[in-house]
Amino acid sequence: MCSYLARRVNRRARLFFKAAVLSMTPWPIPEQTSFTRRKSWLRRGSFLVGLTLVFALVIQLQQVLEQRTDRSDAQIEELAQLPRGEYLKPALLGYHNLGADVLWLRLLQVLGKKQNTADEYEWIYHALDVITTLDPQYDYAYYVGGVVLTNIANRVDLSNRLLEKGFASNPTVWNLPFLLGYNYYFILGDAAKAADYTAAAARLPGGPAYLPGLATRMFTEANNPEVALQFLEALWRQTQDHGMREVLEKRMKEVMIERDIRTLESAAHQYQSQQGQLPNKLRDLVSSGFLPQLPSEPFGGFYELDSKTGKVSSSTHPNRLKVFRLDKQGSV
Repeated sequence: MCSYLARRVNRRARLFFKAAVLSMTPWPIPEQTSFTRRKSWLRRGSFLVGLTLVFALVIQLQQVLEQRTDRSDAQIEELAQLPRGEYLKPALLGYHNLGADVLWLRLLQVLGKKQNTADEYEWIYHALDVITTLDPQYDYAYYVGGVVLTNIANRVDLSNRLLEKGFASNPTVWNLPFLLGYNYYFILGDAAKAADYTAAAARLPGGPAYLPGLATRMFTEANNPEVALQFLEALWRQTQDHGMREVLEKRMKEVMIERDIRTLESAAHQYQSQQGQLPNKLRDLVSSGFLPQLPSEPFGGFYELDSKTGKVSSSTHPNRLKVFRLDKQGSV
Protein backbone atom coordinates (compact mmCIF):
# COMPACT_ATOMS: atom_id res chain seq x y z
CA MET A 1 0.00 0.00 0.00
CA CYS A 2 2.75 2.45 0.91
CA SER A 3 4.66 1.74 -2.32
CA TYR A 4 1.50 2.42 -4.33
CA LEU A 5 0.97 5.72 -2.52
CA ALA A 6 4.62 6.69 -2.94
CA ARG A 7 4.38 6.11 -6.70
CA ARG A 8 1.18 8.15 -6.81
CA VAL A 9 2.78 11.08 -4.97
CA ASN A 10 5.97 10.92 -7.04
CA ARG A 11 3.97 10.95 -10.27
CA ARG A 12 2.04 14.03 -9.24
CA ALA A 13 5.18 15.67 -7.84
CA ARG A 14 6.89 15.29 -11.22
CA LEU A 15 3.95 17.01 -12.88
CA PHE A 16 4.17 19.77 -10.27
CA PHE A 17 7.86 20.42 -10.85
CA LYS A 18 7.43 20.21 -14.62
CA ALA A 19 4.84 22.96 -14.40
CA ALA A 20 7.15 25.00 -12.21
CA VAL A 21 10.01 24.69 -14.69
CA LEU A 22 7.80 25.59 -17.62
CA SER A 23 6.51 28.63 -15.78
CA MET A 24 10.06 29.92 -15.33
CA THR A 25 11.15 29.21 -18.94
CA PRO A 26 10.94 32.24 -21.21
CA TRP A 27 8.88 31.82 -24.36
CA PRO A 28 8.38 34.06 -27.41
CA ILE A 29 5.74 36.69 -26.87
CA PRO A 30 4.04 38.31 -29.84
CA GLU A 31 4.11 42.06 -30.10
CA GLN A 32 1.86 43.52 -27.41
CA THR A 33 0.98 46.84 -25.93
CA SER A 34 2.67 47.91 -22.72
CA PHE A 35 -0.59 47.30 -20.84
CA THR A 36 -1.01 43.72 -22.11
CA ARG A 37 2.68 43.00 -21.44
CA ARG A 38 2.31 44.19 -17.83
CA LYS A 39 -0.86 42.13 -17.47
CA SER A 40 0.90 39.04 -18.85
CA TRP A 41 3.88 39.44 -16.51
CA LEU A 42 1.58 40.01 -13.53
CA ARG A 43 -0.28 36.84 -14.38
CA ARG A 44 2.97 34.89 -14.69
CA GLY A 45 4.26 36.41 -11.48
CA SER A 46 1.11 35.38 -9.61
CA PHE A 47 1.48 31.88 -10.95
CA LEU A 48 5.09 31.70 -9.73
CA VAL A 49 4.07 32.92 -6.29
CA GLY A 50 1.33 30.27 -6.16
CA LEU A 51 3.75 27.53 -7.15
CA THR A 52 6.17 28.68 -4.49
CA LEU A 53 3.45 28.46 -1.84
CA VAL A 54 2.48 24.97 -2.96
CA PHE A 55 6.13 23.92 -2.96
CA ALA A 56 6.51 25.22 0.59
CA LEU A 57 3.42 23.29 1.67
CA VAL A 58 4.75 20.07 0.16
CA ILE A 59 8.11 20.52 1.88
CA GLN A 60 6.41 21.19 5.21
CA LEU A 61 4.19 18.14 4.96
CA GLN A 62 7.04 15.90 3.88
CA GLN A 63 9.04 17.05 6.91
CA VAL A 64 6.20 15.88 9.09
CA LEU A 65 6.41 12.45 7.48
CA GLU A 66 10.09 12.25 8.37
CA GLN A 67 9.56 13.02 12.04
CA ARG A 68 9.81 10.28 14.66
CA THR A 69 6.74 8.10 15.29
CA ASP A 70 6.68 9.04 18.99
CA ARG A 71 5.22 12.40 17.87
CA SER A 72 2.00 10.70 16.74
CA ASP A 73 -0.06 12.56 19.32
CA ALA A 74 1.18 15.88 17.98
CA GLN A 75 0.53 14.67 14.44
CA ILE A 76 -3.09 13.91 15.31
CA GLU A 77 -3.51 17.38 16.78
CA GLU A 78 -2.05 18.85 13.62
CA LEU A 79 -4.62 16.91 11.58
CA ALA A 80 -7.34 18.37 13.77
CA GLN A 81 -6.14 21.87 12.88
CA LEU A 82 -6.51 21.28 9.14
CA PRO A 83 -8.84 23.80 7.53
CA ARG A 84 -11.91 22.45 5.81
CA GLY A 85 -11.26 21.08 2.36
CA GLU A 86 -13.51 23.70 0.78
CA TYR A 87 -11.15 26.42 2.06
CA LEU A 88 -7.88 24.56 1.49
CA LYS A 89 -8.58 23.50 -2.09
CA PRO A 90 -8.46 26.99 -3.68
CA ALA A 91 -5.26 27.76 -1.79
CA LEU A 92 -3.49 24.85 -3.53
CA LEU A 93 -3.93 26.55 -6.93
CA GLY A 94 -4.86 23.46 -8.89
CA TYR A 95 -2.47 21.09 -7.10
CA HIS A 96 -5.13 19.79 -4.71
CA ASN A 97 -4.58 16.17 -5.83
CA LEU A 98 -0.93 16.35 -4.80
CA GLY A 99 -1.97 17.92 -1.50
CA ALA A 100 -4.42 15.06 -0.93
CA ASP A 101 -1.63 12.51 -1.50
CA VAL A 102 0.71 14.18 0.96
CA LEU A 103 -2.00 14.51 3.60
CA TRP A 104 -2.94 10.86 3.08
CA LEU A 105 0.66 9.73 3.70
CA ARG A 106 0.65 11.90 6.80
CA LEU A 107 -2.58 10.30 7.99
CA LEU A 108 -1.18 6.79 7.52
CA GLN A 109 1.31 7.43 10.31
CA VAL A 110 -1.58 8.14 12.67
CA LEU A 111 -3.54 5.10 11.53
CA GLY A 112 -0.44 3.02 12.23
CA LYS A 113 -0.86 3.55 15.97
CA LYS A 114 -1.96 0.52 17.95
CA GLN A 115 -4.86 2.43 19.47
CA ASN A 116 -6.51 5.82 19.10
CA THR A 117 -8.88 7.63 21.42
CA ALA A 118 -12.46 8.53 20.53
CA ASP A 119 -11.46 12.17 19.98
CA GLU A 120 -8.58 11.12 17.76
CA TYR A 121 -10.94 9.18 15.53
CA GLU A 122 -13.07 12.31 15.19
CA TRP A 123 -9.96 14.14 13.97
CA ILE A 124 -9.05 11.24 11.68
CA TYR A 125 -12.48 11.50 10.10
CA HIS A 126 -11.94 15.25 9.67
CA ALA A 127 -8.63 14.60 7.90
CA LEU A 128 -10.29 12.00 5.64
CA ASP A 129 -13.02 14.50 4.83
CA VAL A 130 -10.39 17.11 3.88
CA ILE A 131 -8.42 14.62 1.75
CA THR A 132 -11.50 13.46 -0.14
CA THR A 133 -12.64 17.03 -0.69
CA LEU A 134 -9.25 17.86 -2.24
CA ASP A 135 -9.47 14.72 -4.37
CA PRO A 136 -13.08 13.45 -4.60
CA GLN A 137 -12.01 10.54 -6.85
CA TYR A 138 -9.52 9.17 -4.29
CA ASP A 139 -11.69 6.05 -3.82
CA TYR A 140 -8.95 4.15 -1.94
CA ALA A 141 -9.07 6.73 0.88
CA TYR A 142 -12.84 6.31 1.18
CA TYR A 143 -12.47 2.53 1.29
CA VAL A 144 -9.71 2.38 3.92
CA GLY A 145 -11.34 5.13 5.96
CA GLY A 146 -14.67 3.33 5.91
CA VAL A 147 -13.11 0.09 7.12
CA VAL A 148 -11.09 1.77 9.89
CA LEU A 149 -13.97 3.89 11.19
CA THR A 150 -16.30 0.88 11.35
CA ASN A 151 -14.11 -1.95 12.55
CA ILE A 152 -11.49 -0.17 14.65
CA ALA A 153 -13.08 3.11 15.76
CA ASN A 154 -16.60 1.63 16.19
CA ARG A 155 -17.94 4.78 14.52
CA VAL A 156 -20.25 3.41 11.87
CA ASP A 157 -21.94 6.82 11.66
CA LEU A 158 -18.70 8.46 10.51
CA SER A 159 -17.91 5.52 8.24
CA ASN A 160 -21.31 5.78 6.53
CA ARG A 161 -20.94 9.53 6.13
CA LEU A 162 -17.56 9.09 4.43
CA LEU A 163 -18.69 6.17 2.25
CA GLU A 164 -21.86 7.95 1.12
CA LYS A 165 -19.75 10.94 0.13
CA GLY A 166 -17.42 8.62 -1.77
CA PHE A 167 -20.23 6.78 -3.56
CA ALA A 168 -21.77 10.09 -4.65
CA SER A 169 -18.43 11.16 -6.17
CA ASN A 170 -17.54 7.71 -7.54
CA PRO A 171 -20.81 6.13 -8.70
CA THR A 172 -19.02 3.38 -10.67
CA VAL A 173 -16.83 2.04 -7.82
CA TRP A 174 -18.57 -1.08 -6.50
CA ASN A 175 -16.78 -1.54 -3.16
CA LEU A 176 -18.11 1.72 -1.66
CA PRO A 177 -21.81 0.73 -1.74
CA PHE A 178 -20.71 -2.78 -0.77
CA LEU A 179 -19.14 -1.44 2.44
CA LEU A 180 -22.29 0.58 3.11
CA GLY A 181 -24.29 -2.63 2.76
CA TYR A 182 -21.95 -4.33 5.21
CA ASN A 183 -22.34 -1.51 7.73
CA TYR A 184 -26.12 -1.46 7.53
CA TYR A 185 -26.50 -5.21 7.75
CA PHE A 186 -23.86 -6.40 10.20
CA ILE A 187 -23.56 -3.30 12.39
CA LEU A 188 -26.91 -1.49 12.21
CA GLY A 189 -29.14 -4.51 11.57
CA ASP A 190 -31.00 -2.81 8.72
CA ALA A 191 -31.31 -5.63 6.20
CA ALA A 192 -33.53 -3.68 3.82
CA LYS A 193 -31.12 -0.76 3.43
CA ALA A 194 -28.17 -3.14 3.32
CA ALA A 195 -29.84 -4.98 0.45
CA ASP A 196 -30.34 -1.72 -1.45
CA TYR A 197 -26.65 -0.81 -1.23
CA THR A 198 -25.46 -4.35 -2.00
CA ALA A 199 -27.77 -4.49 -5.01
CA ALA A 200 -26.29 -1.18 -6.19
CA ALA A 201 -22.80 -2.68 -5.86
CA ALA A 202 -23.88 -5.78 -7.79
CA ARG A 203 -24.97 -3.64 -10.75
CA LEU A 204 -21.54 -2.03 -11.12
CA PRO A 205 -18.66 -3.44 -13.19
CA GLY A 206 -15.76 -5.20 -11.52
CA GLY A 207 -17.60 -6.56 -8.49
CA PRO A 208 -17.30 -10.19 -7.34
CA ALA A 209 -19.78 -12.77 -8.57
CA TYR A 210 -21.31 -13.39 -5.14
CA LEU A 211 -22.82 -9.91 -4.82
CA PRO A 212 -26.18 -10.67 -6.49
CA GLY A 213 -26.68 -13.69 -4.23
CA LEU A 214 -25.78 -11.71 -1.14
CA ALA A 215 -28.18 -8.92 -2.06
CA THR A 216 -30.89 -11.49 -2.65
CA ARG A 217 -30.42 -13.03 0.78
CA MET A 218 -30.62 -9.59 2.36
CA PHE A 219 -33.82 -8.74 0.47
CA THR A 220 -35.32 -12.03 1.57
CA GLU A 221 -34.44 -11.58 5.21
CA ALA A 222 -35.85 -8.05 5.03
CA ASN A 223 -39.24 -9.64 4.23
CA ASN A 224 -39.06 -8.60 0.59
CA PRO A 225 -38.82 -11.84 -1.45
CA GLU A 226 -40.80 -10.27 -4.29
CA VAL A 227 -38.30 -7.40 -4.48
CA ALA A 228 -35.51 -9.97 -4.49
CA LEU A 229 -37.12 -11.75 -7.43
CA GLN A 230 -37.48 -8.48 -9.34
CA PHE A 231 -33.83 -7.62 -8.69
CA LEU A 232 -32.67 -11.05 -9.86
CA GLU A 233 -34.86 -10.97 -12.95
CA ALA A 234 -33.45 -7.57 -13.89
CA LEU A 235 -29.90 -8.88 -13.54
CA TRP A 236 -30.83 -11.98 -15.55
CA ARG A 237 -32.14 -9.84 -18.40
CA GLN A 238 -29.04 -7.63 -18.40
CA THR A 239 -26.42 -10.39 -18.44
CA GLN A 240 -25.49 -12.28 -21.58
CA ASP A 241 -23.21 -14.79 -19.85
CA HIS A 242 -24.79 -18.27 -19.92
CA GLY A 243 -23.10 -19.43 -16.73
CA MET A 244 -24.18 -16.35 -14.79
CA ARG A 245 -27.74 -16.76 -16.05
CA GLU A 246 -27.81 -20.30 -14.67
CA VAL A 247 -26.61 -19.02 -11.29
CA LEU A 248 -29.29 -16.33 -11.26
CA GLU A 249 -32.00 -18.80 -12.25
CA LYS A 250 -31.01 -21.08 -9.35
CA ARG A 251 -31.07 -18.13 -6.98
CA MET A 252 -34.53 -17.09 -8.16
CA LYS A 253 -35.83 -20.58 -7.44
CA GLU A 254 -34.39 -20.43 -3.93
CA VAL A 255 -36.18 -17.13 -3.33
CA MET A 256 -39.40 -18.67 -4.67
CA ILE A 257 -39.08 -21.40 -2.03
CA GLU A 258 -38.75 -18.80 0.72
CA ARG A 259 -41.74 -16.89 -0.66
CA ASP A 260 -43.86 -20.06 -0.86
CA ILE A 261 -42.92 -21.18 2.66
CA ARG A 262 -43.99 -17.83 4.08
CA THR A 263 -47.26 -17.99 2.19
CA LEU A 264 -47.97 -21.53 3.40
CA GLU A 265 -47.05 -20.80 7.02
CA SER A 266 -49.22 -17.67 7.02
CA ALA A 267 -52.19 -19.66 5.69
CA ALA A 268 -51.59 -22.40 8.27
CA HIS A 269 -51.76 -19.87 11.11
CA GLN A 270 -54.93 -18.36 9.66
CA TYR A 271 -56.39 -21.86 9.58
CA GLN A 272 -55.39 -22.35 13.23
CA SER A 273 -57.01 -19.08 14.33
CA GLN A 274 -60.35 -20.11 12.75
CA GLN A 275 -60.34 -23.88 13.29
CA GLY A 276 -58.63 -23.93 16.66
CA GLN A 277 -55.86 -26.23 15.49
CA LEU A 278 -53.24 -26.50 12.79
CA PRO A 279 -54.04 -28.40 9.60
CA ASN A 280 -52.84 -31.98 9.34
CA LYS A 281 -51.72 -31.57 5.73
CA LEU A 282 -51.07 -28.70 3.38
CA ARG A 283 -53.95 -29.89 1.17
CA ASP A 284 -56.30 -28.90 3.99
CA LEU A 285 -55.45 -25.25 3.28
CA VAL A 286 -56.89 -25.61 -0.23
CA SER A 287 -59.96 -27.66 0.70
CA SER A 288 -60.88 -25.18 3.43
CA GLY A 289 -60.46 -22.18 1.12
CA PHE A 290 -57.37 -20.59 2.69
CA LEU A 291 -55.36 -21.06 -0.52
CA PRO A 292 -56.57 -21.39 -4.13
CA GLN A 293 -53.90 -24.03 -4.79
CA LEU A 294 -50.60 -25.31 -3.43
CA PRO A 295 -47.46 -23.82 -5.01
CA SER A 296 -45.13 -26.12 -6.92
CA GLU A 297 -41.67 -26.56 -5.42
CA PRO A 298 -39.43 -24.99 -8.11
CA PHE A 299 -36.69 -27.67 -7.91
CA GLY A 300 -39.19 -30.50 -8.44
CA GLY A 301 -39.49 -31.45 -4.79
CA PHE A 302 -42.39 -30.88 -2.39
CA TYR A 303 -43.35 -28.86 0.67
CA GLU A 304 -43.97 -30.49 4.05
CA LEU A 305 -45.97 -29.20 7.03
CA ASP A 306 -45.16 -29.95 10.65
CA SER A 307 -48.68 -30.18 12.08
CA LYS A 308 -47.35 -29.63 15.62
CA THR A 309 -45.48 -26.36 15.00
CA GLY A 310 -46.96 -25.04 11.75
CA LYS A 311 -43.51 -24.85 10.18
CA VAL A 312 -43.16 -25.60 6.47
CA SER A 313 -40.02 -26.94 4.81
CA SER A 314 -38.81 -27.85 1.33
CA SER A 315 -37.66 -31.38 0.51
CA THR A 316 -34.83 -30.07 -1.69
CA HIS A 317 -33.77 -27.07 0.44
CA PRO A 318 -34.38 -27.81 4.14
CA ASN A 319 -32.47 -24.71 5.29
CA ARG A 320 -34.20 -21.35 5.06
CA LEU A 321 -32.69 -18.62 2.91
CA LYS A 322 -30.92 -16.29 5.33
CA VAL A 323 -27.72 -14.25 5.63
CA PHE A 324 -25.45 -15.24 8.47
CA ARG A 325 -24.94 -12.40 10.93
CA LEU A 326 -21.69 -11.82 12.80
CA ASP A 327 -21.82 -11.62 16.57
CA LYS A 328 -19.89 -9.04 18.58
CA GLN A 329 -16.80 -11.25 18.60
CA GLY A 330 -16.81 -11.49 14.82
CA SER A 331 -17.66 -15.20 14.60
CA VAL A 332 -20.54 -16.61 12.56
